Amino acid sequence: MGRSLRNFFLVFVLALSACNNEKVSTPKPKGYFRINFPEKKYQVFNEGCAYSFNYPTYAKLEADTDKNAAPCWKNLNFPQFNGVLHITYYDVFSPRTYNEMTENARTLAMKHTIKADAIDQRIINYPDKKVYGIYYSIAGNTASSVQFFLTDSVNHYLRGALYFNERPQYDSIQPVVKFIKQDIDKLIETFQWKKEKL
Repeated sequence: MGRSLRNFFLVFVLALSACNNEKVSTPKPKGYFRINFPEKKYQVFNEGCAYSFNYPTYAKLEADTDKNAAPCWKNLNFPQFNGVLHITYYDVFSPRTYNEMTENARTLAMKHTIKADAIDQRIINYPDKKVYGIYYSIAGNTASSVQFFLTDSVNHYLRGALYFNERPQYDSIQPVVKFIKQDIDKLIETFQWKKEKL
């Protein structure tokens, strides 16, 4: 009987201590909403400008409506991601103009160094299509994640800059940037100048 009483007492104490344990909550790591990305499909832009390229079917290519916009300035909108790739185009009339434009592109990309964790540069070189340029990949909490320019070094110059219409938070937007970078890569790979200037 003494042994049974001890066993009962031991079980009672264990049960009582289990009931008295307060649930301790631990903070959960910061999380973000899951993003459902659309399937990669592309269409061709080839209307009324000195250039053509492929762009995704889930993006909307529209004329830039800014009051200072020139013909063939475009906005490639990604409405589901609240982002836009601004595309500006210029005819190049002289080596001096060309040098000013390329230096301006470098300056605009490098102005993000204050908040950028890194800025990687990649040379764009498609001599068979006379498409040359520089691609700037900007990491960190910056307003722009990608900038690039394309030129034939004589007649044409096109610049692209990706912006999101929200406060930059690199950790939350990084998957979207990675997804859209693939579309920008496709745009550059398929980019061509028209045979004759328009």
